[in-house]
Amino acid sequence: MTSADAARADGPLRDEADRRPVPAQRTVHEGMVFDLVRDTIDFAPGVRFDREYLRHTGAVAVLAVDEADRVLLIQQYRHPVGHRLWEIPAGLLDLAGEPPHVAAARELAEEAGCEPVRMSTLVDLRPSPGGSDEVIRVYLAEGVRPSEEEFERVHEEAELISRWVPLTEAVAAVLEGRITNATTVAALLALQALRSGGAGTPSLRPADAPFMLRPGRG
Repeated sequence: MTSADAARADGPLRDEADRRPVPAQRTVHEGMVFDLVRDTIDFAPGVRFDREYLRHTGAVAVLAVDEADRVLLIQQYRHPVGHRLWEIPAGLLDLAGEPPHVAAARELAEEAGCEPVRMSTLVDLRPSPGGSDEVIRVYLAEGVRPSEEEFERVHEEAELISRWVPLTEAVAAVLEGRITNATTVAALLALQALRSGGAGTPSLRPADAPFMLRPGRG
């Protein structure tokens, strides 16, 4: 084991940027939202292979919590899995120049008709790093109040149902397999861990904390 390997094994847990050389890249398919990309990777001396993955815009999500420790969930139809899933408000980072925390507040207003007084960074996710470069940041929204602006919901969002649920009930639904949206599962368990650890919201990163690195994005 090299000294660098020993430092990684014994040091603080942290994902490390380590973009390998990509001598060739092509877009296999241009989709409506995501593209399928094929990279040729020089992994190590004498080791070269190809990998295909979804090139994703990135996304944000919001876990809103009220003074009674209830969380805001929405139910939305998800066609690829053929289910109506209980989720937290979320959306793509598809507006150029829009800061992620601003996008998250916008999604909360558009999908749930709410706006936060305070927001913090709750947890960062790479939900499927073996097949997609998607990154998701989940924000904790507190002091939530009704939004002054009304939004027209279309397509899948036209049937959105919102519900305030006690955090303990939502966590139980996760552990019993009744809530399965990955971002929602991670958000609820992160908030439960925060509550159990006694650290409280002040220990979280600010809403405008540096966003996750995306090597290879130029």
